[in-house]
Amino acid sequence: MHYLIKSEPDVYSFDDLLRDGETTWDGIKNPQALIYLRNMKKGETCVLYHSNTGKAAVGTATVVSVKLDPPVPPSTMTTPIVRLKAGKRLKREKSLAEMREAKVFKDSLLFRQFRLSVVPLTPEQFAWLLEA
Repeated sequence: MHYLIKSEPDVYSFDDLLRDGETTWDGIKNPQALIYLRNMKKGETCVLYHSNTGKAAVGTATVVSVKLDPPVPPSTMTTPIVRLKAGKRLKREKSLAEMREAKVFKDSLLFRQFRLSVVPLTPEQFAWLLEA
């Protein structure tokens, strides 16, 4: 599965991820977003979206690991520790306005639950974001 992960670029940008090479994706409080983080699997690819400033999908990251802290059964609400490795900058950023107009995003949670900081992507949405 693929995910769109949001970050405010003045807090942590794609350039910061490129500089660091790898980071722990934290600061998520929304219960639904935490479920999506817990469901991530090693090797999955995410698209990093700059929220508030820029409002565009800008680059990719790969899930390195997902651990629960503390390790408990999946039915228990815990905070996942997700490590992400920097991927590549998109050949062309895709703005929020472009995504809103794209048919592929018609029924996306991105526009139904806009405040979610982690949103699952369909294979078609992921491919659309990566195309130049």
